[in-house]
Amino acid sequence: MLMTFDEASQKINGGELLHIAGTEELIRKLPKGNWVGGSTEYFMAKEGGTVSGDRLFVTAFPYADFSIKSYGIEEIANVALDAFDNGFSIAIIPFDSAVHKTYAEKAPGFEDMFIKNVAGWIAGLNLSKAGQTPISVNGQTGEAFADKAAVLHIGVPEGKAVTIGVINIFSQDEESPVIEFMEDGFSAVKCLINGEERSFADYIAENGIDTKLPLVGDYSGNGVNVSFKSIDNGTVNLYAPVFTGIKYRMAKAVSNYAEELNNHLADFHDAHSVFSCICILNFLYGELEGKNIELFRGPVTFGEIAYQLVNQTLVYVSVL
Repeated sequence: MLMTFDEASQKINGGELLHIAGTEELIRKLPKGNWVGGSTEYFMAKEGGTVSGDRLFVTAFPYADFSIKSYGIEEIANVALDAFDNGFSIAIIPFDSAVHKTYAEKAPGFEDMFIKNVAGWIAGLNLSKAGQTPISVNGQTGEAFADKAAVLHIGVPEGKAVTIGVINIFSQDEESPVIEFMEDGFSAVKCLINGEERSFADYIAENGIDTKLPLVGDYSGNGVNVSFKSIDNGTVNLYAPVFTGIKYRMAKAVSNYAEELNNHLADFHDAHSVFSCICILNFLYGELEGKNIELFRGPVTFGEIAYQLVNQTLVYVSVL
């Protein structure tokens, strides 16, 4: 739930195991304790979609087995290896950091990834305020990082099962040409459109592509979104990397973004989530500010982690 700084501090000082999201300023000042945190001012709260610079979103976990670790670009490949065999990990990675890019590009190849349960989010900032730095925080040490991931590893009791779920309203538009890329990365100048080399920016402009819709990559039948960030001087910048060897298409258009999103969320009434997060683009394009998402609570993010980096989704962790 959303809490004041004093309320959150009291829970930390009481020894609770916590996940905390809030402004860079607030989470830097919190006392040391058993918590992990990241920066954002956007939340899915009981009050509805909320933008707040003076409150923190706090999630408490009733588990005794846990560890909190920090990972730079040299260590991040160990994140799944360090996870509990029966449990889940919440990784918080600062937006646009080297470790963000490393994780986005290489996580599918990390040892034990997809065997252990790794979820989490990309820490961000308020889009309308200058001078902010996305950070993650290791609450045990009190360290705040612009260049490291902070990860809470949790073990759940025997007999409990963990599931990581992804709610994605998008699928490939079969009428879209196949789009392929010749280099991996968070930006693209050239691409192949049905096998023909083209300027990606020109293709978008000439065809009136709605960049509120993501690219959807075909990963062995599973759709993975790549969202558009900006187009600058012929370069298309993205919120997640594209990869060579993956066939992308534009997402199928949705007639009413907010309605489609809420309809999808309503299908997950039995999710029993203990953690969830949703993409800032869903928050903005779905016009969620002030609207209540009944089943899910948590930070609004600059990317979601469901093993690998995903975009324009809602990610949740269930323990049953």
